[in-house]
Amino acid sequence: MDKTYESPQAAVADIEDGASLAVGGFGLCGNPMHLISALHDKGVSGLSVVSNNCGVDDWGLGILLADKRIAKMTSSYVGENKEFARQFLSGELEVELTPQGTLAEKLRAGGCGIAAFFTLAGVGTQVAEGGLPQKYNTDGTVAKASAPKETREINGTTYVLEDSITTDFGLVHALRGDTHGNLVFDRSARNFNPLAAMAGRVTIATVEELVQPGELDPDSIHLPGVYVQRVVAVGKDIEKRIEKRTVQPRKEA
Repeated sequence: MDKTYESPQAAVADIEDGASLAVGGFGLCGNPMHLISALHDKGVSGLSVVSNNCGVDDWGLGILLADKRIAKMTSSYVGENKEFARQFLSGELEVELTPQGTLAEKLRAGGCGIAAFFTLAGVGTQVAEGGLPQKYNTDGTVAKASAPKETREINGTTYVLEDSITTDFGLVHALRGDTHGNLVFDRSARNFNPLAAMAGRVTIATVEELVQPGELDPDSIHLPGVYVQRVVAVGKDIEKRIEKRTVQPRKEA
């Protein structure tokens, strides 16, 4: 089955206001920027987004956030975006903070058809006990807080029950892919991308190199095409930003 689309705009054409999205990327690494930009240009709003973070003020999911296209974020790390903090604290944005490993497993389990799972992470905290602010009123009071979650003792250890996540769409970026949707990710860009792809009911992947079926070594494929419904080739000459550049002075020979 040929799953290729001619452009990012064509691939996201049916994403409407209020859709839920699982978006790959960790910091600015592996962000599906062509798809995010196409959504921004399309003008959709009221989005519920699940992603490790929300980019920065002018890149990644931050460009959707800046124009108030996102109604709710489910994330594990949000510390690099000042506009994110402003919208959350002013009551403009709903935020569900989730431990990073738990978020990863929520996406993976959702893609595998597992409804929920028990985990150690968050036991004894507001993650399990409830009361974690998710949305504020304009006066700074809490408008919505997290609900308590079920806990269970198993073999003498207490665990908390976490619901899995599935979304309307998954947006991911890969180094290589074939027309059947099999994907290979580039090193650390293999972060939340496979998990976001698994969780989306319709997953759209941009690839830097598009090849024909059979050209990828089956043993090197990171995500099988069964999880991908649309593929868009964007080429290798694309901008890849570094969130925090850390360098050392060059040593003299």
